[in-house]
Amino acid sequence: MKKKKDIIPPVVISFDYIRNSNCIDGMNTLPSNCIDLIIADPPYNLSKSRDWKWDNSASLAGMGGNWNITNENWDNMPLEDYFNFSLAWLSEAKRILKPTGSMWIFGTYHNIGIINFACQMLGIEIINEVIWYKKNAFPNLSGRRLTASHETILWTHSGGKKRNYFFDYDYSKNGDFPSDKLKIPGKQMRTVWDLSNNKQQEELKFGKHPTQKPIKILTRIIKLSSRPGDVILAPFAGAGSECVAAKIVGRHYIGFETDKEYCRISEERLAYTEKENEQINLFQIKQGGMSIDKTRD
Repeated sequence: MKKKKDIIPPVVISFDYIRNSNCIDGMNTLPSNCIDLIIADPPYNLSKSRDWKWDNSASLAGMGGNWNITNENWDNMPLEDYFNFSLAWLSEAKRILKPTGSMWIFGTYHNIGIINFACQMLGIEIINEVIWYKKNAFPNLSGRRLTASHETILWTHSGGKKRNYFFDYDYSKNGDFPSDKLKIPGKQMRTVWDLSNNKQQEELKFGKHPTQKPIKILTRIIKLSSRPGDVILAPFAGAGSECVAAKIVGRHYIGFETDKEYCRISEERLAYTEKENEQINLFQIKQGGMSIDKTRD
């Protein structure tokens, strides 16, 4: 039996907000070991493209409509600066993550090697490397290379000898994934996910972010790695997709975002999601408990 002095009381924090702040300053305000799941979509440091011209009135059949090349100041850093930035935010992420928690990090070949190396330097253990295969990938406009058709997602935990991170194995094996043609029902989930990058109309209803992730991949990550009522952190909240996904599946959220306009979009999306959830709950009551699952990918 543990003595009273050995019992560590749970860390109490406020949640369900998005703060207009950079993630390092924001995470500095949080106590250690307080977050159940981090979903990080950091800058990929890829805004070094040529001045491509793309007719806004044109569409590309089968590719999900018009495309925009990301070319933002926040996504363009010298290599050394990007590495130091990665070490800084990952250090804070490791500090605030619970031993039972985990972190998923999006990237491409532009940055994922740096993220991988930084994680290893900090003792953040990589559980899996997931390949997100996108059928509707951005077309290669130059015709001088293969068309990039995937992103990488690193699933990590804070490290240490005890691997206490939560994983919903039953959901990964027996969940409903009708749009993923690589996921065989009743079989173990593999590390290649077949999910388009298309967003539902309601995801873009109040505005969009140039690197916005679809809700379907975020709800999958959240359900794999957290329990109802857990706190999800989005260090790079953008238009708030991670926070919206958390709200949809009954988790709490914290987000940090440097752009006030994206904070506004996020708040409007979250308010809309709250109303949608209320309507679903009312329907369930009227139907005697019949459920609607909006989280299927």
